[in-house]
Amino acid sequence: MWLKETLYDDLRIALRGELVYKKKSPHQDLRVYQSASFGRVLLLDGAIQTTERDEFIYHEMLTHPLLLSVPRPEKVLLIGAGDGGILREVLKHPVKKAVLVEIDREVISLSEKYLSSICGGAFSHPKTEIVIEDGARFLTGTQDKFDVVIVDSPDPVGVAKSLFTPSFYKNIYRVLSSRGMMIRQTGSTFLQKKDMKKHHHTLSKVFPVVTVQLTAIPTYVGGFFSCMIGSKKIDPRTIRKTVLEKRYKSRGLRTQYYNTDMHHASMVMPNYVREEIQ
Repeated sequence: MWLKETLYDDLRIALRGELVYKKKSPHQDLRVYQSASFGRVLLLDGAIQTTERDEFIYHEMLTHPLLLSVPRPEKVLLIGAGDGGILREVLKHPVKKAVLVEIDREVISLSEKYLSSICGGAFSHPKTEIVIEDGARFLTGTQDKFDVVIVDSPDPVGVAKSLFTPSFYKNIYRVLSSRGMMIRQTGSTFLQKKDMKKHHHTLSKVFPVVTVQLTAIPTYVGGFFSCMIGSKKIDPRTIRKTVLEKRYKSRGLRTQYYNTDMHHASMVMPNYVREEIQ
């Protein structure tokens, strides 16, 4: 059968595969397919979230640029990220605690059972704390401080709408430490350019430093995929390569996509993106 992503009204991406898991949780429609080209594929409300074959690109690029920019990150907050891929990458660093806030327990459960190659046992790691709650609500109530906040949510529809508001970003700023940084996915630079521009505009009102990061991920249709970095002090574009290399090696990191050249290259913008966000 063909599994068809339904994120866009006028565009479809389809993969040949077999349905492995299907459930309608109180929050969203969850499906896992087995495909020939990309292995297991996770869809939430009809949108591809991750695949076994190319997940490392997205998960590494939402993790290592920030955790290597902050000199000694101790506490990391993950909002969403229920497949466990980013949590897996965070735990490669010598952090003291990683708090994962996911609204839907079913995402974690299916990931442990059907996407174990992605989460890799990260949910049961002694440094992991799992909170089942809406991420925006969690931020309003917590008094903890975090060195890095990573928002790995679906697109701004359904349960994820609350994770794209100005108040949400202001609360992230509040819970960050004095040298804290955040990152979130902001979609295709071609198909979601209005959203990208809106997020850049909103983040620029909250954070002194805002950077766009571009990555190409095979199953995310629409050319370059964008992420936004908001920072209180540290500019990840200006950190010397030698500093990044030293931290990378001292932490014993092993990555498939990220390297210190890619760190800086991913933050160089083509003109059409520059013009859009300006």
